Amino acid sequence: MKDLLEGATDPRDTDAAWLAAALRASREDTLSTFATLERSLAQLTVPQRETLNPPLWELGHIGWFQAFWIGRNPLRFVGPAADPDAPRLPGVRAQSDALYDSSKVPHDTRWSLPLPGADGTRGDLAEQLQGTLAWLREAEGSDAALYFFRLALFHEDMHHEAALYMAQSLGVAIDDPRWQAAALPDEGRQLSFEAGPWQLGNAGPGFAFDNELASHTAALPATSIDGRVMRWAEFLPFVESGGYQQPQWWDEAGAAWMAAERPLAPRYLRRDGATWQQWRHGTWRALDLRQPACHLTAHEAQAWCRWAGRRLPTEAEWERAAIEHPSEFAWGQVWEWTASPFLPYPGFEPHPYRDYSAPWFGTRRVLRGASFMTQPRMRHPRYRNFFMAQRNDVPAGFRSCRL
Repeated sequence: MKDLLEGATDPRDTDAAWLAAALRASREDTLSTFATLERSLAQLTVPQRETLNPPLWELGHIGWFQAFWIGRNPLRFVGPAADPDAPRLPGVRAQSDALYDSSKVPHDTRWSLPLPGADGTRGDLAEQLQGTLAWLREAEGSDAALYFFRLALFHEDMHHEAALYMAQSLGVAIDDPRWQAAALPDEGRQLSFEAGPWQLGNAGPGFAFDNELASHTAALPATSIDGRVMRWAEFLPFVESGGYQQPQWWDEAGAAWMAAERPLAPRYLRRDGATWQQWRHGTWRALDLRQPACHLTAHEAQAWCRWAGRRLPTEAEWERAAIEHPSEFAWGQVWEWTASPFLPYPGFEPHPYRDYSAPWFGTRRVLRGASFMTQPRMRHPRYRNFFMAQRNDVPAGFRSCRL
């Protein structure tokens, strides 16, 4: 299975055999990380926060989503043209829609739902996955027929990354070496671009999220962009120079965030004398200045840019650099804030999972790339991640452009 997965050149354009192996591998990671939380959190209890979900709800939701769009969906092979409101077949567990449908179950109620226990939820997921794999064996190889299987895979991968965010925020140690930040090289070259058009967005083949469509031309200015993301070695001089106490570096939204949160340094960092320490795996440890600056809000990224006389790239500038210079433009270490608000591309049409993109347009900021907590198969140069500018539980950093 490992050889099959590692042999894929584009995980978005693979066959049913690869998808079956990937779905099994994704489930193994889901259950492994859940087991770590289960061992570390008394009764799997987590505080009620906007950025968290109860781990048992998360686990059940993953299986519910897969079953809702595949096993219970009579239009499972139709793809993006499927009617999202088509009547569903019965689920593995009665009333599962009332427990796990994220579109209809308010976030704050998820702590008080009558959820089945961990063993029962794992049993549900095992039955759901077997059903998914059985339907996958019936699918023809077209993009439409494989669409919901790919969607379910990437959905589970996203929730696995969110589980890693939760572990970090709660001080739960994650020992798997795949989900650790790596040191970056000292050299930080600049890539230069002339003004010109760029074809922004996904034109296929294979899978695409609805917010990546439709491909269209964007006019870009001449600029230069960092060849790698910012490291702590470059970001901390801003902190040490008093940047968090100097209002001239913060725009109106950043100033409001500063007034509400009153941070003295980035999240998960503290200073012990002359030494910076990072909260990781439930303990404070010496910070490796070569690692990417991480768990930053968009406000902190923008403030550093003002201080340094730089700016954040737009998502189109980021995409152009990643695709035109794949060997020189290093990405995938942290999610990268851009200057672009999360908006629909011209001609946007929502896919059947209506709540994936449309409800968030105009309220989020686009991030590009991937992080050290991201499943490698999720990484794609045209993928648009999106979060509110004040989020710092996400392993997000940035790179900069010439003004």
